[in-house]
Amino acid sequence: MPIDKRDDGQLDRAFAALGDPVRRAMVARLSRGEATVNELAEPFPITKQAVSRHIQVLEAAGLITRSRDGQRRPCRLDPAALEALTSWIDTYRLATEAQYRRLDDVLDTLKEQRR
Repeated sequence: MPIDKRDDGQLDRAFAALGDPVRRAMVARLSRGEATVNELAEPFPITKQAVSRHIQVLEAAGLITRSRDGQRRPCRLDPAALEALTSWIDTYRLATEAQYRRLDDVLDTLKEQRR
């Protein structure tokens, strides 16, 4: 399903958020399950404050959500946001694949004509 103009800002924020390798690594970690800020911070040689800023960017982009579980504030991926990204990408991937299939058909026809 194509993304309409109303979603452009959300897509822009999501792709900008994913432009940073630390945030991509955090998304990859969250794909295995929820994690706290401390758990997300473990593999990175950056301050907890920097990790919190990265989390805020991901949250503002709609890619993750945070909830409260007693003293814990676990982060989770938002599957709907990831689906919107893949849907947008698939729109163009499928159109491009169709163009290549048509080109393959033309090339096959030309090969047959030369035989």
